[in-house]
Amino acid sequence: MRKTYDVAVVGGGPCGSMAAERLAEMGHTVALIDPDNRIKPCGGAIPSRALADFAIPESQLVSRANAARIIAPSGRTVDMTIGDIGFVGMVDRATFDPYLRNRAAEAGADRLTGKLDAIEDDGNGFLDMTITSTERDGGQEPIRILARRVIGADGANSAVRRLMFPASRKPPYVFAYHEIVESPVAKDPEIFLADRCDVIYDGKISPDFYGWVFPHGGQTSIGTGTAVKGHNIREATTRLKQAAGLGDCRVIRREGAPLPLKPMKKWDNGRNVLLAGDAAGTVAPSSGEGIYYAMLCGRLSADAIHQSLVSESGKALAEARRTFMRAHGRVFLILGIMQMVWYRNDKFREKFVAMCADPDVQRLTWESYLNKRLVRRDPLAHLRVFAKDMAQLFGIPVGQR
Repeated sequence: MRKTYDVAVVGGGPCGSMAAERLAEMGHTVALIDPDNRIKPCGGAIPSRALADFAIPESQLVSRANAARIIAPSGRTVDMTIGDIGFVGMVDRATFDPYLRNRAAEAGADRLTGKLDAIEDDGNGFLDMTITSTERDGGQEPIRILARRVIGADGANSAVRRLMFPASRKPPYVFAYHEIVESPVAKDPEIFLADRCDVIYDGKISPDFYGWVFPHGGQTSIGTGTAVKGHNIREATTRLKQAAGLGDCRVIRREGAPLPLKPMKKWDNGRNVLLAGDAAGTVAPSSGEGIYYAMLCGRLSADAIHQSLVSESGKALAEARRTFMRAHGRVFLILGIMQMVWYRNDKFREKFVAMCADPDVQRLTWESYLNKRLVRRDPLAHLRVFAKDMAQLFGIPVGQR
């Protein structure tokens, strides 16, 4: 007899784990399927509000960042200090993801350690799923389950999307790569600080994205991403390590994966399958931020699945995307335009870094990032930023009429 579930959640990252936890708390029977054998390459940054929004204990943070250093192709640096409005929390996905999966299990979800191999509609209101165990002692026989609804939260190369949606339903992405190294004991504050995130805009590091050096306490994430074929991001990461004074630090692990940068126009099939998180493309353009949005998407997907089960209708599944885009669609649009305009070449990257030195830009950037919404309370600041933005874009000296 195959075990039957209300919902099967494929993927146990921040999105899938949050969805499984919420659905279990609502009283649904839930299977959380994850191979539990890989770590996604990720800078690990989350805004301080995420701790309150998702009940994340501070013990999950490996460090706090109170500032960012923006570095131009010329080597010019601009320091952006957060101040007293919050901080950037740093998590290590090697420990953070298992913590979230354990939370889902404690809420009542069944953990199935394996990868999805097949899924099909059985014609009786259930999806028939075949899972290959990835546990060392899991045996050779595949796991077979039935589920009334499925959430595909299994990343940019989603098996759920590949098996249940047309090949054209795939968001654009960059390929991200990073190395986790041991942080140095002796540090030069002009090169490396344990409470500062360095963001590098340089065509040699990435011709269309950026590089990063994000301290994680005793470890540091160093990486970059690009959609340009032929650009060697491993060599770029080596240059980043050397520039940050970390070239001699021991490498703990290396990881690479695609990173989607645009939400899909439709996340569900209108019946019984809903994509979420990276599988649906909910990573912010320009910044590549994904953890907060993934956890939120997991919550919203759980709510949509719940309503779909209660109403016995697939139409409710579309509410997950509608709610997400109402809250964050405008931010994603602006970030996408910003990436298209300012990341195109080093001349524009240089102007972009210069613009980051402006106090209005810094304040609005941090307030928007930490609060996860566009700041509306100071319209004059937005006008000033827009005027300076246009001045940088067209090379007009600020103040010239």
